[in-house]
Amino acid sequence: MEPKIPTRMGDGQLVEMTRSEIRADVEAGIEAAVKRAKVPPLSQDEVDHVVDIYASPVRFIGVDIGDEVVLSCDGTGMKTVATRLQDMQAFEQWMGADLTELCVGDYSLKVVRTILPYEAQQLHDAQLALIAPCQYGVMPNLGLYSKPDGPCENWSGLLPEARIDEARAALDEAVEYAVKDMVNLADAIYEAGADALDWDTTAASGDAEFLAALKATEIIRKKYPDMGVQLGMAGEFVLGMHGAVEYDGVRLAGLWPKEQMKLAEKAGATMYGPVVNVNTGKSCAWNMGRALTIVKPCMDEATIPVHMNVGMGVGAVPMFKYPPVDAVCRSAKACVEILRIDGL
Repeated sequence: MEPKIPTRMGDGQLVEMTRSEIRADVEAGIEAAVKRAKVPPLSQDEVDHVVDIYASPVRFIGVDIGDEVVLSCDGTGMKTVATRLQDMQAFEQWMGADLTELCVGDYSLKVVRTILPYEAQQLHDAQLALIAPCQYGVMPNLGLYSKPDGPCENWSGLLPEARIDEARAALDEAVEYAVKDMVNLADAIYEAGADALDWDTTAASGDAEFLAALKATEIIRKKYPDMGVQLGMAGEFVLGMHGAVEYDGVRLAGLWPKEQMKLAEKAGATMYGPVVNVNTGKSCAWNMGRALTIVKPCMDEATIPVHMNVGMGVGAVPMFKYPPVDAVCRSAKACVEILRIDGL
């Protein structure tokens, strides 16, 4: 009888599985990715390596000395109970983050526009106290530009009524508002000394939001070629809320990480963050097999740094407010050693 090994489910629950069961889950996750994303499966050596990582009974596992990667963090200015600046200093000096970020609690672009001078001053002050690079982060969050919160008609209400043309027109209008706000944000934080901008959870509102981020990135990189733009996604494929929008002749709805990355490169992004969402009813081993398979084609062709998203609910990290370290470290090790990722 095979011994049982402690492991995790996608919701963080501690369970016991045999090595054979872990292998079966990894292979099932790979199969699910191949079927859905139309990508090649992992090689047998790669499957064996993932199984070794998840079948290890150790509490904490890591990469070999010399194989460490850059750790970028979003929201480092709102994670504890101190001031935002003190939070950023804690991430830099206590947690060893290679990059810090200033942001507001709401974390939405449309909210920041009303307090932009104040945020620019906060960023300026932070730069005087930090050594690590400091970026400013927001979610594009296109939904806030729709009524009742914004000026545009609400496409989420129009689409169920089959008012497709009106919904698309509202999305097109929202894109223009968002691009303008993104560029204004860049202008302010560049003057304040920001090292980079972070479009976090891009395309959460679908393809039109992805278009806004791409268009704004292109403008910003031409204006400020020495300021980085990090473009992190909200999910493994782009939802077609609009369905017809294109960037550089490429239809955005339905794009998977490799195609997302190529457009991020064309727009001028300096870092791309692929996302694969977690299935909480499956094991972390299943989720890791699926995530690696979906992202690997992106790594094969990337010419800009790729930082895999391995936070709560993405990248085979359990959907739990404080993800267990035994699951987080296995996800990080697999991403580094299988994908040869540039950072996390």
